[in-house]
Amino acid sequence: MIPEDDRQASWLRGYGGIEADIRQMREFADRLRAEVEKNYATHLPYIANDMLAKVPNPADAFIELVQFMRAHWETQQAAANAVWGLGHSTGHLAAAAGQVADRYGAADAFSAAQVADVQAALNRTGLASGQSAASPSLTDPTGPDSAGPVVLP
Repeated sequence: MIPEDDRQASWLRGYGGIEADIRQMREFADRLRAEVEKNYATHLPYIANDMLAKVPNPADAFIELVQFMRAHWETQQAAANAVWGLGHSTGHLAAAAGQVADRYGAADAFSAAQVADVQAALNRTGLASGQSAASPSLTDPTGPDSAGPVVLP
């Protein structure tokens, strides 16, 4: 009897299981990790330099410009967080695939990865090598931490 944790979702019970070639999973993990390290993480400093460019303070009397600059800063910070998070998450997925491949690589053809093993591999924390933990913190040109005085009209 298959434990409930390893069964498919109730709405998928009529469908077949998911089969994966462990050797292909090892290759996938290695290629994905290499892609993140060589072709993604190396570009993050350039992106940070572009995003950290100082923007002049808007004129207080031009309310619409102040609101636009605030919305622009919030969107830019969210984009920076997403860019840095993608590299981390992709590296994390590669590490999880590698852990599953390591665990089941030497097993016979009838062994099955337990759902709990896959979930445990995905829940482990860690960074892809070459990744920084946090995205850059961008300065709000409308906030009190901005570098210069407010531009008057």
